Amino acid sequence: MDNDTISAIATANGIGSIAIIRISGDRALEIAKKLTHKQDFPPRYASLTTIHNKNNELIDEAIVIYFKAPFSFTAEDVVEIQCHGGFIVAQSILKASVEAGARLATAGEFSKRAFFNGRIDLSEAEAIAQLIEAKSEDAAKILAQQMKGSLKEYIEKIRDEIIHILAYSEVTIDYAQEDLPQDLVKQIEEKLLQLTLSLEATLVASKQREGLMQGFKVAIVGKPNVGKSSLLNALLNFNRAIVSDIAGTTRDTIEEQVKIGSHLIRIVDTAGIREANDEIERIGIQRSLEAIQESDIVVALFDSSREMDSEDEDMLNLLQEHSKNKNLIYIKNKIDLKAKFKNETIKFDLELNSKERVISLIKLLENIIDRTNLSDEIMLISQRQISAVEQTLINIQEALSPLQTQELEIFSFHLNEAIKEMASITRPFENDEMLDKMFGSFCLGK
Repeated sequence: MDNDTISAIATANGIGSIAIIRISGDRALEIAKKLTHKQDFPPRYASLTTIHNKNNELIDEAIVIYFKAPFSFTAEDVVEIQCHGGFIVAQSILKASVEAGARLATAGEFSKRAFFNGRIDLSEAEAIAQLIEAKSEDAAKILAQQMKGSLKEYIEKIRDEIIHILAYSEVTIDYAQEDLPQDLVKQIEEKLLQLTLSLEATLVASKQREGLMQGFKVAIVGKPNVGKSSLLNALLNFNRAIVSDIAGTTRDTIEEQVKIGSHLIRIVDTAGIREANDEIERIGIQRSLEAIQESDIVVALFDSSREMDSEDEDMLNLLQEHSKNKNLIYIKNKIDLKAKFKNETIKFDLELNSKERVISLIKLLENIIDRTNLSDEIMLISQRQISAVEQTLINIQEALSPLQTQELEIFSFHLNEAIKEMASITRPFENDEMLDKMFGSFCLGK
């Protein structure tokens, strides 16, 4: 990592009351003195001062705070300039800081420096990045805990237990004439089983609660003209989708976001699922099927005013395929009209008229989403972390067979691989390309 002093705007672009320019590096204080013509900056003290460009022209009056290394986010000298928000002022101060000796920071470079300087580990860095884009209050709480090291503590505990098991094997390898006692083999197997159960529980809980991080996805499905678009409009409380009595009006998926309780969810209005009449409709129906596959919750609508037909049967069969891995909500719609739909096998969760208020559905969605977060298991928040745990489990399983046959070199190899995988979640031994890609997805100024 180079030793340049970097600078970036740390707040969102646009008009606002306050904007923050962050400067980090050995020359941060020197640059602050050039911009302010002020020589005294006590650490962690807010100083109200003027900001000037290289031509000594006044840019703004701002608050400047100096954080002396290592007591800053990056563990370097850091200066934060809190100026008036807007499109011009912050950019002018940023330009002046570059002219005074800084360079523009790349995306995620502040967090990357914090990582390399030992201020945070990778799990905490990923929590910071995801907290900025958190889609629910529950997600924000989980991420805040991880920023304080909850995941790191869990990973270190698992890693230490594997190292402890590995130690028995390594010592025995040093004494080639010795085998592990059978009672010790059983103890090691039991410990590995407990580790496996713990990691598997973490994986399951993480995958079940993935919607907390990305935003739960809710697909509204049904045959044409059952009221899917009307239901979407009712949930959004405005007319987003075109509503018509003509079957097949919605030819493609429509996706919108809405807050349900403390969660931001993505609602997808799908094209009616039936035998397609043309290529465009066929593509729309295919996207509807993909929306079901990708969703966390499926809201299935059936028209109370029409008799059950083959299209309803096809819909039921499709839903049955996903009954084990999706939350399904069956709704009998258009109950304000004369009832004709009859099917004893469907247990409807709700009966409503989607053109009117849908409070009952909103409450049901909120209850389902809230139940998802009841697990006390630690949560993995990225595919990178999930993959590392999956590979750890594979190596633990592959270590069991050579343990039984006392092939301790192979046993030790797999446990060492498991340790490396777990360590990669917090602080990998090497992989510059992976680090560049991960921190490159962060915001500028972060």
